[in-house]
Amino acid sequence: MNARTRNILLGGLALVVLLLLAGSVYVVTEMNQVVVTQFGEPIGGAVTKPGVHFKMPFIQKANFFEKRWLEWDGDPNEIPTRDKKYIWVDTYCRWRISDPLVFFQRVNDERGAHSRLDDIVDGETRNTIAKFDLIEVVRSTNRPFEVSEDSALLNFSEVTSKIETGREKLAALILLNASKITPQFGVELRDVRIKRVNYVDEVQRKVFDRMIAERKRIASKYRSEGDGKSAEIRGQKERELKRIQSEAYRTAQEVKGKADAEATKIYALAYNLDPEFYAFMKSLDTYRTSLTKETWLLLGTDNEFLKYLNNSSGR
Repeated sequence: MNARTRNILLGGLALVVLLLLAGSVYVVTEMNQVVVTQFGEPIGGAVTKPGVHFKMPFIQKANFFEKRWLEWDGDPNEIPTRDKKYIWVDTYCRWRISDPLVFFQRVNDERGAHSRLDDIVDGETRNTIAKFDLIEVVRSTNRPFEVSEDSALLNFSEVTSKIETGREKLAALILLNASKITPQFGVELRDVRIKRVNYVDEVQRKVFDRMIAERKRIASKYRSEGDGKSAEIRGQKERELKRIQSEAYRTAQEVKGKADAEATKIYALAYNLDPEFYAFMKSLDTYRTSLTKETWLLLGTDNEFLKYLNNSSGR
């Protein structure tokens, strides 16, 4: 055997050893767990300890499963409540593979687990919601109602009724009932939540109509309060304006009265000093204000009004 043939054989042998080694070693991390199968049948228990592990190459297979918490998000389901109101309920949950061996034997993989959770969680959600009135599904506490989609749908008796269970406790009840079933599939549920509650089309129309009517009522109330406040402000303005005008008129009349009194006093003093001159000046003022270019007077020659005009012409 020459050197070239020997090298080829050694290389082939090394390749076979590598393939055997690669087929016989698998690594388990903190995030996964393994079930080893031989010809499709599980061999031994689940391998959950992190590290390097060995198996028989080619005839055995390592099936890896998540060790972390996983999410399941269901489809909305139409469910009737105890008070015969149809709603869409959308739920989600957190779950993990608690027993990889049972999980592999019963559901095989995560897709199969999701299918089972669809049946279990949706079924328990339907059973639980159907036992309670709508108000228990949409509310969690007895806090006062605000204008919202919930209050628009509920009538007065429902709005004033007390919550005995509430939405959060309903979710806890769904989790409790579903958790009794999932262990037989190697699955552990940690949390179930009602993600969304919506109303069927017929009820939605009622909701929107009530919401519109409620908001119109509130808008009308605000407009009415605004109109009342506006009228009050206008009334105050009118009262204040009249008060100011009244005070201004009174002040003006007082000033005018004082001025008239002072003028009368001055006229009296002037009359007392020289009555004839005072009469002459008053007549001149009368001529100035009464006689214009357009004025026509038909008076007798002995009229008192022409007294000073006659005297002037006489001179």
